[in-house]
Amino acid sequence: MEAVKGTISEIAGMKMRKLLLQIVSFIMIVVSALMIWKSCMVLTFCESPIVVVLSGSMEPSFARGDILFLTNFDQDYTPGDIVVYTQGSYEIPIVHRLITVQEIEKDGEAYLLTKGDNNNVDDRGLYDNNLTYLNKKHILGKIRAVAPYVGILTILLNDYPYLKYTVIGGMLIMVLVAKDPQS
Repeated sequence: MEAVKGTISEIAGMKMRKLLLQIVSFIMIVVSALMIWKSCMVLTFCESPIVVVLSGSMEPSFARGDILFLTNFDQDYTPGDIVVYTQGSYEIPIVHRLITVQEIEKDGEAYLLTKGDNNNVDDRGLYDNNLTYLNKKHILGKIRAVAPYVGILTILLNDYPYLKYTVIGGMLIMVLVAKDPQS
């Protein structure tokens, strides 16, 4: 409790110029992160180049909390590819394996059917509007690399909102009370 009072008094005792400098530093950190994210989107041709596995539907291939890196360079899909897709009312990307790919020659359209490795049935029950297959437009990208369990913090922050606010608040306080090496 004493540490919190000390931190609050330190922030209150800051000169306005120094406080503004710390706030600008915090904003620069956030903007830099956004620029890195947008650059990754451009380089990978993928709307969401990094996703976290949120469920156990792809075990043992991927565990809950794994971070997946995607690209969407080629749209040549074959059965066995692991893809991330979104469609309809689902805002959260779904990571599943393609089990059927049907190319229709007359219009060049591909009809894709997915299934989680740990699921007993295909994903037709997940598709909106009574779709029986996905199209290429639903696919965000193919899995290119995995970082096991690195995304567990994301799951914890989503499951426990108070933890999210605690982490963000802690980061803000750290930026505000950081010592300027020139002073």
